[in-house]
Amino acid sequence: MKIIFLGTNGWYDSDTGNTTCILIETNKEYIILDAGNGLYKIDKYIKSKKPIYLFLSHFHLDHIFGLHILNKFNFIQGIKLYGPPGLKKILNTIITQPYTMPFKQLKTKVTLFDINKKIKFPLNVEYKELSHTALCYGYRFNLENKIISYCPDTAMCDNLFLLAKDADLLISECSYKVNKEVKNWPHLNPKKAAFLAEKSNAKKLLLVHFDPNIYKTISERKEAQIAAGRIFEETIAATDNLIINL
Repeated sequence: MKIIFLGTNGWYDSDTGNTTCILIETNKEYIILDAGNGLYKIDKYIKSKKPIYLFLSHFHLDHIFGLHILNKFNFIQGIKLYGPPGLKKILNTIITQPYTMPFKQLKTKVTLFDINKKIKFPLNVEYKELSHTALCYGYRFNLENKIISYCPDTAMCDNLFLLAKDADLLISECSYKVNKEVKNWPHLNPKKAAFLAEKSNAKKLLLVHFDPNIYKTISERKEAQIAAGRIFEETIAATDNLIINL
């Protein structure tokens, strides 16, 4: 299994990278986590006709505005797109004229699914609400006997520990620097992400969603990795185009 980090910034693109988008490739499927501007790179890696699933955590623009370039792709298997309640209404309002090409005119068929308690996923995945300014879901995937936990925009909350428990790979946001916290704009810093990994008995921690207004250089991300590593040794500060084999 490969995990490819196509975008690792939060908020906006910068010299350090594109906004958040992560691609997981298994023997059976492709799974995309969020649709920041890193989404434009997926055709570099999606080369077979395996099913494609895209999971949105929430509808803040830095997690969805990669969708405006969907017309670049021509995946004959289509894309099944999942996200919090309201997904169909919200995306059909944005992915249309006069903003961009409507879903119905795309070369790739995109099928939208609002996540609710009755939904039946085509793969082994759990979701839980996180602590953010908008409804935001974190995800926990069981793939090829490995647990991958994706915990985007959030403050510390109980559901984080449920998602991250015994994860083989914990992908956690890291918008702030060490000891920084803003109560009305809830995000994590390196120490809190490392604490989550340690207490959850995760095996590896990947930090993503770096605020480019705070982390202006890759070297500053390395400082975050060092700070987190003092608490949880198996920490990596992700950069765009990093590939992890699991």
